[in-house]
Amino acid sequence: MKLSENFFYTLREDQKDEESVSGNLLVKSGMFKKVGNGIYMKLPLGQKVVDNVKEIIRKHMSEAGAKEVTMPLLLPIEVFQKSGRYNAFGPSIFQLSDRYNRPYALGPTHEEFFVLAAMMKSSSYKDFPYTLYQIGNKYRDEIRPRLGLIRTREFTMKDAYSFDINQEESDKSYQKQFEAYHKICQEIGLEYVVVRADTGMMGGLLSEEFQAVTDVGEDVLVLCDNCDYASNIEVSSCVDEEKESQEEKQSIEKIHTPNVGTIEEVSKFLNESSDKFVKTLIYKAGDKFYACMVPGNREINEVKLGKLLKADVELAEAEDVMRLTNANVGFAGPVGISIPVIMDQSIKHMRNFIVGANETDYHYKNVNVEDFEIEMIADIKNVQEGDACPKCHGHLVFKKGIEVGNTFKLGTKYSESLGLNYSDENNELKPVVMGSYGIGVERMIAAVVEQNHDDKGIIWPMNIAPYKVGIVLINPKDEKQYKVANELYEKLNDIGIDTILDDRNERPGVKFNDMDLIGTPIRITVGKKVEEDTIELKKRNEEEVKVIPIEKLIDELMEIGVKGN
Repeated sequence: MKLSENFFYTLREDQKDEESVSGNLLVKSGMFKKVGNGIYMKLPLGQKVVDNVKEIIRKHMSEAGAKEVTMPLLLPIEVFQKSGRYNAFGPSIFQLSDRYNRPYALGPTHEEFFVLAAMMKSSSYKDFPYTLYQIGNKYRDEIRPRLGLIRTREFTMKDAYSFDINQEESDKSYQKQFEAYHKICQEIGLEYVVVRADTGMMGGLLSEEFQAVTDVGEDVLVLCDNCDYASNIEVSSCVDEEKESQEEKQSIEKIHTPNVGTIEEVSKFLNESSDKFVKTLIYKAGDKFYACMVPGNREINEVKLGKLLKADVELAEAEDVMRLTNANVGFAGPVGISIPVIMDQSIKHMRNFIVGANETDYHYKNVNVEDFEIEMIADIKNVQEGDACPKCHGHLVFKKGIEVGNTFKLGTKYSESLGLNYSDENNELKPVVMGSYGIGVERMIAAVVEQNHDDKGIIWPMNIAPYKVGIVLINPKDEKQYKVANELYEKLNDIGIDTILDDRNERPGVKFNDMDLIGTPIRITVGKKVEEDTIELKKRNEEEVKVIPIEKLIDELMEIGVKGN
């Protein structure tokens, strides 16, 4: 690509509407352009990066035995209704109707449609195993698209689905895809961890996430400082290692606490340590309400609570809290409340704690577990940094992560709901066992940029850089410089090394800044030194500039690891 003859631009100023480093640099470098909230166009350099990532994905999918297909983006709503997922999507899907008023969705995901494809082949146990995948667009009406390309409304996803006759065989297919994901992340150049996660709307038996470790990200990763334990905070278990309090139990006492409601306010008002408080939050699960108790310095984990109750959960509205507690919000407590009480397991070790009294401006002190009825005792709180590791009892630490890939053991969830069956050796019908495997392409690219940049711009890993080598022609009007630059450009591209030539009539500083901004791994400068038959070579991630003979360039690039065809 010669810049003087192609579509190329960069922006000088940081983008004020981009809240992430990656979003700012990908737009500033002219690779992507934002056209709406959570909607981006891919421009030539950005498309090259996307294509490079896709090529790596395709290579490893093929090696793992998966076959590529293309699914439609316009999907009949009735298929989601049949699988039982239509209501779960809620307002997150883009819906439209055709001229006959038949309802459709822009594809948010394609599990059901891969099942429809599988039905064309899967009639006998002899038809298995096989894995299908696609790389295509997905559409989700996010409440708040954010962080540039990390959370958007339109995005490219690689989604694959394995089909097997039983869970044992499905586990083998799962392992192949799991290993392929490791190879993809490693070849792309990501620093990542694999964590256990909530299966969420996908359902199934197991979910594992490939998380890029970054300073920005929507997920909290829980890691151990002593072993390989790794989990998303949503499903990280709290170890019940609290010792029974030896404090002598006191008699329960109602106390007046006017104009206070939060733990901090009550703690200050009563001059009591915050670890003496237990907060009670009212949650709605389906059409039932629950009073959920956790220590005052902890937060309720809604994923754990939802799994415990086998339902989607949400905080009750203020009017419901007031109706159920006969008090303003902030004064709920377990003593005498009319709804079931769910208590976090750590509270059973506490003595003489403080709770709301279900009466505005009043609390109870010296409360013990005998003072109220308990429906369930369970682990319903979030872990905190420093907690004991569930695996080795080391200490837990938190990092932020960007989920770039996920793997699911789906079991028979979709095959049963849609009727994907096969005949076994005894001619009996059995449901097909499935696995699901996704990678967010643009999200992976954003994660790479979050991990690889400096104050000058992007630092692309070699394998996904839009161009591996950038040649800067200092003076296009100098006959020898022009000749050498063009000969090197043609030679490198001929041997399969993607090379860009900056032959614009711009100042050298502008050209150098643009090469740094777009992150080209190797910069070759063709300037006055050509009179001595030498050129300059600089790696993007190093400060050293090396002067080399022109005829040694190919050897130098091979030594660095720049590969052609």
